[in-house]
Amino acid sequence: MTPDSIKLEDSWKARLGDYLLRPEMQSLASFLRTEKQAGKRIHPPGGEIFAAFEHTPFDAVRVVILGQDPYHGPGQAHGLCFSVRPGVRIPPSLDNIFKEIQRDLGLPRPDHGCLTAWADRGVLLLNSVLTVEEGRAGSHANRGWEGFTDAAIEALNRERKSLVFLLWGAYAQRKGQLIDGTRHCVLRSVHPSPLSAHRGFLGCAHFSQANRYLHDHGETAMDWSLPQQAG
Repeated sequence: MTPDSIKLEDSWKARLGDYLLRPEMQSLASFLRTEKQAGKRIHPPGGEIFAAFEHTPFDAVRVVILGQDPYHGPGQAHGLCFSVRPGVRIPPSLDNIFKEIQRDLGLPRPDHGCLTAWADRGVLLLNSVLTVEEGRAGSHANRGWEGFTDAAIEALNRERKSLVFLLWGAYAQRKGQLIDGTRHCVLRSVHPSPLSAHRGFLGCAHFSQANRYLHDHGETAMDWSLPQQAG
């Protein structure tokens, strides 16, 4: 794995390119090649592994949502945390996110789960682990991705100011240790999963709080609406 061999948006490559040369990233690349050669299905497809960075360049980031690892069902993951391809059934956690946006901001719930529009507006939808084997949640944890995504968060924390970080669940909150709360807005809640959403996610008002913080720091509020699918 080298900076020239992967599709990583230029502003991110300038900050993370050297990290790709580290031994743990070379080991990760070898692991992924071996898994594919063994016939295992890896999600998302290779060209979409770094989609979060492609859609949201470094200087365009205004909000960061941290996920754990990609959806592991066929045709779901496309490189943005919590997001699924158009036409794919909305997963339960994302449905709860939409419920909270509707409750918090009065926006209609979309009829799809593709969050590309958010990413293009400045929401970095970053999973901690960027690949997964089909049908095996967490199968690529502790293979090297965590350090790479830590480096991305550390770069944002260091070089940017007044970003909003939405940390939902214990896993995302552990990554929050990398963020200086005096430079950025850090909002924490339980995970939007059906197992925990009713213990504090539904009613957290993170979306209105994020917009208020952005406004108070001279930024345009985030448009959390999503276009309905045609037809």
